[in-house]
Amino acid sequence: MNGSFRRLTVGIGLAAAFAAFSSSSVQAEGTLTLGMTVADIPSSKGAPDQGAEGIRWMGFTVYDSLVYWNLNQSKTIPVIVPALAHKFYPNPENNKEWIFELRKDVTFHDGSKFNADAVIWNLDKLFKEKAPQYDLQQRRAVAWRLAGIKTWRKIDDYKVAIGDNVPNALIPHQIVYVHISSPKHWADVGGWEAFAKHPSGTGPFKVEEIVPRERAVLVRNDNYWDKDRIPKLDKVILLPMPEASTRTAAILSGQANFIEAPSPDAVPRLKSSGMQIITNPYPHVWPYVLRLAGENTPMKDVRVRKALNLAIDRDAIVQLLRGMAVPAKGHVLPDSPWFGNPSFKIEYNPEKAKALLKEAGYGPDKPLKIKFMISTSGSGQMQPMPMNELVQQQLKKVNVDLSFEVTEWQALRAQRGKGPLDPGAREIHALNNSFGTYDPYSAFERFFSCDLLPPKGLNWAGVCDDEIQALIKKIKETFDPKEQDELLAKIHEHVVDNAYWVWVVHDVNPRALRPEVKGFRQAKSWYQDLTQIYIEK
Repeated sequence: MNGSFRRLTVGIGLAAAFAAFSSSSVQAEGTLTLGMTVADIPSSKGAPDQGAEGIRWMGFTVYDSLVYWNLNQSKTIPVIVPALAHKFYPNPENNKEWIFELRKDVTFHDGSKFNADAVIWNLDKLFKEKAPQYDLQQRRAVAWRLAGIKTWRKIDDYKVAIGDNVPNALIPHQIVYVHISSPKHWADVGGWEAFAKHPSGTGPFKVEEIVPRERAVLVRNDNYWDKDRIPKLDKVILLPMPEASTRTAAILSGQANFIEAPSPDAVPRLKSSGMQIITNPYPHVWPYVLRLAGENTPMKDVRVRKALNLAIDRDAIVQLLRGMAVPAKGHVLPDSPWFGNPSFKIEYNPEKAKALLKEAGYGPDKPLKIKFMISTSGSGQMQPMPMNELVQQQLKKVNVDLSFEVTEWQALRAQRGKGPLDPGAREIHALNNSFGTYDPYSAFERFFSCDLLPPKGLNWAGVCDDEIQALIKKIKETFDPKEQDELLAKIHEHVVDNAYWVWVVHDVNPRALRPEVKGFRQAKSWYQDLTQIYIEK
């Protein structure tokens, strides 16, 4: 078994950025100017904040991990492939570990050598609190993705072993999120604060400039180790643009030539103006994570949970988004090998929803009153305000009074990390947080394992189900992909039949590109590869 193992898989600042990079500069010298949905430049030290979008544009651009995904195609869900490790496999002498054999021809942007010591140093920065390079911000940003990484050791200068305390077939799905920063550069500049201003990784792009809340400028790494992925672009300029209307105006005016999540209402105008609108369904879901833990939560009643799922007209939400989504039938896409055959069918059935709520003690004279925490924008949040307002109207029809606590994306993420028992969540019954579901760990373990309740993990709902727990354990011990699929389908059936979340729609990853932007292949993934893009003059 090696790297082919399957699925190892706007304010003044913005105006200043626009002034600095006019439309003429966008189209010259192979520069891609990219409008992000986040409100600030993601942290650049190696473990980006701002959610998965931070990882997409400030993680896998500037940094590499030991493994990666085959994002250079758009037909199939990407799988894990070798990256800084040219080969990886379970340790034949200890099935609790994976062996990673490292490339010998890699250097950091500062010119120092990548080797096993650098890998150990980067794991220590996340987990070893007494290490000089330990960084709490990076740990908080990424440690919840790495719940299975418990041990690491150097075998020789170009071989390391990384493992769990138990057999864990999912380790490569987690190690992909460990971006390797330069130990020498950290020491030379004197710590993480200075490092963040002038970071050094091994990735295809180097950081030239960072202006918080305004822009980050990345330039091509001509010495990149993977010659097939040396960027065709000279430069990428990242601009934080949390408002969809701002992103739309930027691409129409030429102040950007690539934007994330254009407003659905603006798509006809963008198309008539010659813009490319690119979509591709991928493993990603826009749900409500229901609070089952603690007191004062009606979500403990499965009848309430099922009623909420049945009260939502998902086709109306897709229509609101001008087709930029597909209705959710569960946690994963219906064509996923993990979908299985749930007995609870997620559909629009308001009469059945009202009947279930009546059984649970709610009705016209006693409406169910609940509050959801939502964000105004953010990584993968699509168009959260109009979507949530439509859901609010739909729930009203079945005697549910839904109110919102509206907050900024990072604030929602902070509450998510504290967990449902935190005093700040006492009146909150659900979080509206979109998620990628690309691999067994990301799709299920991190959300439904008893071992990953916050702050240790991402099981904000507080689900602790013996059947799911047993299946997760068995999946970790199963290294055959087909057997994994069968077990994952059982987890999905159980999760849906118990309606642990409310699932609304799956994203189709819409992006708008100006006509001169060529070479972009939109992967069926949250993560994308910018290295093959070029600007046609």
